Amino acid sequence: MATHDASRSSSLSTLPRTRPVAGPDVFFDLEINGVPAGRIVFRLYDTICPITARNFRELATGQNGFGYAHSYIHRVVPNFMIQGGDIVDGNGTTGRSIYGPTFADENFRLPHDRPGLLSMANRGPHTNSSQFFITVVPATWCDSRNVVFGEVLKGMDVVRKVETYASDHILYKPSADILIAACGTL
Repeated sequence: MATHDASRSSSLSTLPRTRPVAGPDVFFDLEINGVPAGRIVFRLYDTICPITARNFRELATGQNGFGYAHSYIHRVVPNFMIQGGDIVDGNGTTGRSIYGPTFADENFRLPHDRPGLLSMANRGPHTNSSQFFITVVPATWCDSRNVVFGEVLKGMDVVRKVETYASDHILYKPSADILIAACGTL
């Protein structure tokens, strides 16, 4: 069962921007309307969130026969985040983890205190699957609700480019098709 740190120690705010490497970095090559848009490289926090990092990394490699390749960024909320990972229906209504349909929140040790953080999207407590989001601003309202398990190491310019495809759609569907054309580990 996941644990929840009710009070964060002051040492968390002094953690380095990039945490030590425990596993290989993950990459996404994105296309916007069929045109290559660039690469995002993620550093996962394996030592802090090993279960969540493993799920994301294995979905990126597709080693279980399913994963992020050829799925879409299905939600873009300006001044908040970009979201993807619905590897079942592609519209933000479903997902699938390497552990089964969902898995528990691992911990809430890390705050959403800056742009470029990789966090699990969910439908409430202990409903993590394959959906994730990348912050484009600090998002403290997500603290103790969503698990931060990595960060953008390279390619924040690509994240910002995706953010420009926000629309006025009620579910924040982007105004262009934003495809994870290729992904894996480095």
